[in-house]
Amino acid sequence: MVELALIQTFGVLGTAAATIALVLLLYRTVKQLEATVTLSRVQTEYRFRPWVGPLNSIKSLPPNGNSSKFECTIKNYGEIPAQYVKAYCKIDTKLMDRDIFKSNPGEPFNLGPLLPNMEKHYWIFIDSELMKKAKQGTGKIFSALYFEYPVAGGKSGYGMISEYDPKNDSFTHKDMWVQSPNDLPE
Repeated sequence: MVELALIQTFGVLGTAAATIALVLLLYRTVKQLEATVTLSRVQTEYRFRPWVGPLNSIKSLPPNGNSSKFECTIKNYGEIPAQYVKAYCKIDTKLMDRDIFKSNPGEPFNLGPLLPNMEKHYWIFIDSELMKKAKQGTGKIFSALYFEYPVAGGKSGYGMISEYDPKNDSFTHKDMWVQSPNDLPE
């Protein structure tokens, strides 16, 4: 009778140990699934989305009437199309900051959709008098460009502030930034 009670006790203890082990394995499985869901969310928000940005620097083109013409080539580096890409541009004789587009962004230029790995060209026109002063060394020219496009959860954008370099007849980037929907104020 004692042996039967001892076997029964070991059986109950074994069942309890197996139940505890099963609960721990289930807990670890739930934690693993939680991490997988988080990774999937991050991947969806950052990998499977458009990433629009410049392909190279702002290059000079032949003049167009009373203005000089420059070109900025942008590209969608993402894996899905960027729809309704808008370009904003400001030209000034003093250095601007990132907030230039927050208070008064100006009129957008609609570039339309950008498919994955697709490139589009955006032209900047600068008054010939400003160019003449910059080439003579009596003035400076700064450009601020911002490209905005919708993504899941809001809008995203790429901005850059550049200074005209008369020696190379091109613009040198002074500041560049990427804004995701989490960075933009509501």
